Amino acid sequence: MDSTAREFQPRTFSIKLWPPSESTRLMLVERMTKNLSTESIFSHKYGLLGKEEAHENAERIEQLGFTSADEHFNKEPDGDGGSAVQLYAKETSRMMLEVLKKGPRTTGSEAIPIADTSLEPGDTILDISGGKRAFIEADEAKGLLSPLTIPGNSYKRICFSNRSFGVGAANAAAPILQSVKSQLTEVDVSDFVAGRPEDEALDVMRIFSKALEGSVLTYLNISDNALGEKGVRAFSELLKSQENLEEFYVMNDGISEDAAKALSELIPSTDRLKVLHFHNNMTGDEGAVYVAEMVKRSPNLDSFRCSATRIGSDGGVALSEALGTCTHLKRLDLRDNLFGLDAGIALSKTLPKLPDLVELYLSDLNLENEGTVAIVNALKHSAPQLEVLELAGNEINAKAAPALAECLTAMQSLKKLTLAENELKDDGAVIIAKSLEAGHTDLKELDVSTNMFQRAGARCFARAVANKPGFMQLNINGNFISDEGIDEVKEILKAGKNSLDILGSLDENDPEGEPDDGDEEEDDEDAKDDDGEDVLDSKLQNVQVEDDD
Repeated sequence: MDSTAREFQPRTFSIKLWPPSESTRLMLVERMTKNLSTESIFSHKYGLLGKEEAHENAERIEQLGFTSADEHFNKEPDGDGGSAVQLYAKETSRMMLEVLKKGPRTTGSEAIPIADTSLEPGDTILDISGGKRAFIEADEAKGLLSPLTIPGNSYKRICFSNRSFGVGAANAAAPILQSVKSQLTEVDVSDFVAGRPEDEALDVMRIFSKALEGSVLTYLNISDNALGEKGVRAFSELLKSQENLEEFYVMNDGISEDAAKALSELIPSTDRLKVLHFHNNMTGDEGAVYVAEMVKRSPNLDSFRCSATRIGSDGGVALSEALGTCTHLKRLDLRDNLFGLDAGIALSKTLPKLPDLVELYLSDLNLENEGTVAIVNALKHSAPQLEVLELAGNEINAKAAPALAECLTAMQSLKKLTLAENELKDDGAVIIAKSLEAGHTDLKELDVSTNMFQRAGARCFARAVANKPGFMQLNINGNFISDEGIDEVKEILKAGKNSLDILGSLDENDPEGEPDDGDEEEDDEDAKDDDGEDVLDSKLQNVQVEDDD
């Protein structure tokens, strides 16, 4: 949900992106349920949610996110809905993070209301982010923060996200925060000045920064505050005093070159940092240099996200080289940047230095065939333990398929593979599918949507996953699969160990579509050999993917 919308060339027709279909909303709920109940860096720290609790939260989050986005869309009905989709994604992502941070319920009862002053002294989390986003002023701030004034309280984690503080509210909060700052370890002040004039927002940040200066935090989230350089420097006193940070989130904050430089200057030591997340900023190549400096000083990073930050080739090279110092990295997310070939080559040289890598997100980086081949050749030998690999939107075609297939053969721990929005066509699809057919018993999700393949490619992917235990979702939407091909896919899946439930939506499949270069699948009669087998299928019998190990 954390990917940004693509920029399309102007068309002569309009497409309404909002509202999403009911199936899309249900699919989002299921994905959130999986994310909330799957082991991650959050579950290791805060505990793992059970399936039932995760599903309840996912339904609530989706409904709240949909309502907010729908209200936004109705205010500008002449738009295509793109901004509503972005808000929908942002709100659901934000609320998911909040749920993960809260951890599982300790009892079967519902959570205690946030501002209930009857909270016991032993409680450790104060979260006022629930309910509708709203401005709060001095009196309400005192009431919301009153649990922090109870003698002997044990609060260590506070979340003020989703409530907009004015100067009066900030001044009311400051002495309360100062009184407990020595016991605080986690502070979330993301999205806490929304709708305020810039001068007032900056004053609020300075007040909070001064109040929390000297606290010994392991977690700090200042996302969604449109900081820019002024906002970053408004947090100077707080940032400069933090020498024990383990998790730092600066997402959707307008982090430009100057703001990135300010961050690099103000964070005094990042030796302990394990999680560093940038997303949806305007960092660019120049700003990436300063982010790279922070990365170099963070050898213990295990999760780094720098997605949708407008980083091009030069910045991508600098960042890729800096990541070579992070030899404990487990999760790397660089999606939706403008890396291109040179940065892809630089990244391929760094990947062998990251032996613990488990999740790798490299979608929409303009890697093309050459950059992709360099990366998968590096991964083939260095990351057989990889569980998540995303390479969507990189203009990968059949020429890169053999190298990619060899890499995938080595990755027997793979749980999720995303190759959507490429140009594999049937020739590439059958090679990739063949590499996944044997082994890969842990594979749960395969997304090969929008890849220009037809009936043969679809059948091959169906065969590849039909008998995998626990497989959950096959996405072949947005391709050119005939009605007969869809029927065959369903028959293959029904004959396997999984049900048809694993087949994702086909609402964007075009049965009459053809690849744009004339390499379309032959007519049914011409595509049969004497035994009635499809020629392309018979070719598959001779496809071998070698493991160099």
